[in-house]
Amino acid sequence: MSRRTAPACFSPATASSWRRIRRYAVPRTMIGRATERRLAGDWRGACAAARFDVDIDLAEIAEHCGQDVAAALEDDLRHLVPDLVRWHLPRILDGWTTLDTDRTVILARYRPVGANEGPRATPYLHLTTPAMRQGPQRVTLSFGTLLDEGPVGVFGSTAEDWRYARHLWDARHTADLREHAGGRGRLPFFDTEGGLLAPDALPSSDPGDGDPAARAEWVTLLHEKGETQEAFAAAGIDADLTVPGTVPSWYRSDATALVDRLAFDHTRLAREAGRLRDEGLGDRFLLPADWRTRLLLKPTATGLTLRVVDSKEVRDLPFLPEALWRRLPDLDLLRVGGIEPEHLHPLVGEALFPGVRPDGGIGGPPGPEVPPPVRVRCRGEWHEVGFRPGVLLRMPHSDEEQQRERALRAFGGAVAGCFAVEQTWASGDGRLPKALRAQRGDLFLRAQHGDTDGVLQLLDMGVDCRVRDAAGRSLLHILNLVDHEPLLPRLLAAGLDLEARDAQARTPLFTAVAQGGSKALVDALLDAGARIDVEDHMELSLAHVVRRYRRSDLAFLEKRVREEHPDVGADWWDDHLSRDDEDDD
Repeated sequence: MSRRTAPACFSPATASSWRRIRRYAVPRTMIGRATERRLAGDWRGACAAARFDVDIDLAEIAEHCGQDVAAALEDDLRHLVPDLVRWHLPRILDGWTTLDTDRTVILARYRPVGANEGPRATPYLHLTTPAMRQGPQRVTLSFGTLLDEGPVGVFGSTAEDWRYARHLWDARHTADLREHAGGRGRLPFFDTEGGLLAPDALPSSDPGDGDPAARAEWVTLLHEKGETQEAFAAAGIDADLTVPGTVPSWYRSDATALVDRLAFDHTRLAREAGRLRDEGLGDRFLLPADWRTRLLLKPTATGLTLRVVDSKEVRDLPFLPEALWRRLPDLDLLRVGGIEPEHLHPLVGEALFPGVRPDGGIGGPPGPEVPPPVRVRCRGEWHEVGFRPGVLLRMPHSDEEQQRERALRAFGGAVAGCFAVEQTWASGDGRLPKALRAQRGDLFLRAQHGDTDGVLQLLDMGVDCRVRDAAGRSLLHILNLVDHEPLLPRLLAAGLDLEARDAQARTPLFTAVAQGGSKALVDALLDAGARIDVEDHMELSLAHVVRRYRRSDLAFLEKRVREEHPDVGADWWDDHLSRDDEDDD
């Protein structure tokens, strides 16, 4: 596949984020296990494989909402594809790969017989994303009413309404993704066989209405060249991006510049807005802009209008879900060479390119590969360094040379070449060759997204478990992100330090408590001998952290720290946390 420069609204930074998301966020092993359990009829097992925490009791729902609701819900749950949901969930981007935090994604609504039809009266199947961008990437699947529902079916900007986007989560509708991404014919920027079009095959002028894919290409190319108004006009959208006078002058941002950065699927907007209007959601829809302004999309007899409006004046209108107004990231990635077709999620690949299979099929993101040796400049020569089981550097230096360099380092001397690489790998402080940074990043990104199998495979391939990232975190510090049971004993047996400090002076136990580690992990670290008389660079003690993050499951730890080590941590934190508690009350 040819590589192209990323367009302005799919900048190199954005493309890089999405490339890492598609490589790490939904591991191939997760897809395989979740699919196996789903096809076997075990929806709870599929959710567990996809790192979903399920807060649903069907028997209780049948008792309170009726058997019809419970049956409809169970039918949806049997067809839920949790790994596909994870694939499509909104992300933070801007250099991050993690899930957008504190988001509610609504999947379906249910109407119990005789229930009140008002807002916050009928239940939804929905999920919530994590509260921390660096915490465990687990999502919670729930059933119940939603407190932030305004008028019936209208939610705030932190919600994504997927009730009319079942192709994102329901196995019965996944094939509909192609129509949402470009229509029934060929996809924009791709030929009928699924191959990427060459630049000279793209339209250089308005192709008219006869070829919807070519028209979408033309509009997108205009947008990417910065011809924003022309792009909307070519799509039949009357766009006025003037910020209204009700927005304070000190806050008025450049709406055109903001829209330029959004990956609009212009020619799709009218179709999606019309479909939601036919579903009874109204005839006006909001799109995000910034915290004080919104974009208002309204169907008309001749097309659509798009206006910038004051967010304070449009509180009771529904948002058009991002999945329905933006171009599919997978197609953008394919355009810029950021992903190979065979690495798409299988259901995404089958929907986008039905009947077209690259050699080996479409199976999901690639798994770990054996890290190759890396060339390092050392004493005026190029040396190859690499991994062997349990040891970082397989380097051309005698045992005597290595002992001498380590002694020099112990006395504060500067080391260089192979030995500097070894020191940086084990400390996180300093620069690594680009290839080794990529290998370290591969390991930590797999951990960030809960790919325990991938981490174990890399360690089995010889990657040195004594590695630290640029933030000084060891693999013990990221046990809150993965399944700690197979990893903790292995890391302790390899000699990793339970009291190692990262750049914020946090120990592995401290990180587990502060960043969403399970009680089982905290218990395991305590059983292994982790100290509790520790504080971080902000003088927070473990007792303070338990209270700050409202870890009621760790109340025993707060009590133990206060009883055994009352002088640990700054006293002013107690006053600060007490004020927070009063504000919450």
